[in-house]
Amino acid sequence: MKNVTIVSGRALLTLSMVGCAAVLSWHLWSFYMEAPWTRDAHVRADIVRLAPDVSGPVAEILVSDNARVEKGEPLFRIETDRFELALREAEAQVQSAKAVAELARTDFERNQLLASKEAASLKQRQLAESQMHQAGAAYQSALAAWDLARLNLERTTVKAPASGTITNFSLRRGNYASAGNAIGVLVERESIYIAGYFEETKLPRIHVNDPVRIDIMGEPEPVIGHVASVAAGIEDRERSDSAGSLASVAPTFSWVRLAQRIPVRIEIDHIPDGVQLIAGRTATASVERKNDP
Repeated sequence: MKNVTIVSGRALLTLSMVGCAAVLSWHLWSFYMEAPWTRDAHVRADIVRLAPDVSGPVAEILVSDNARVEKGEPLFRIETDRFELALREAEAQVQSAKAVAELARTDFERNQLLASKEAASLKQRQLAESQMHQAGAAYQSALAAWDLARLNLERTTVKAPASGTITNFSLRRGNYASAGNAIGVLVERESIYIAGYFEETKLPRIHVNDPVRIDIMGEPEPVIGHVASVAAGIEDRERSDSAGSLASVAPTFSWVRLAQRIPVRIEIDHIPDGVQLIAGRTATASVERKNDP
């Protein structure tokens, strides 16, 4: 009887361990194969390339690399001598064009008065009117040139287009800054989000506004967010199209078909103290159901 009890106990213990292992294996399989989570997630942010609108030698640097700045804060200044001279020249052109326009209007009014008394010909009046319009157009052109010169002078001070952090900024005083050429980037502070790349087989369990747990690599506490949107499409590398022709599809087939990765945008709701969200950092994103604890 004692031997039967021992054997039964061992059999029961074995069956219990096998059952627990089966349940654990099933949960692990369900988690890794079906649960909407991914280790392929990254911190992303909108990037603004910093480039001057005018060219010239750099006269003053007002910020340093990796500095936090507010929108409208001056970053650096370009030498203004050339632009001040251009503004003075534009002002002189405005005064000259204004004087010519006033003289042309006076001549037109005189010829119009003489024409009404038949002391001037119709041709003379029409010529005076044409000269008046031409002088007026030249005056407006001079005003536009003055506005442009004033704008160029204002643009010698390059300001932050948004609030954020300056990075990859190595500009030095005396360097020549060319219009349109980036000299650094600004990471917008309010635009940081998480881009998670989920397998297409997990998309049916991902819905907009679902809560998301984000574990940033190297950080002890998770970031909390929610699903904002799912990408509308990704590139099909097996097909190439050109305008006015039929689709070209590569004649390939793989025995093992890997699920495509679909980008999911995750907005951030809560950031624990001390967690640094740096664009490019790696993260693990797990989508949770709303009734999950």
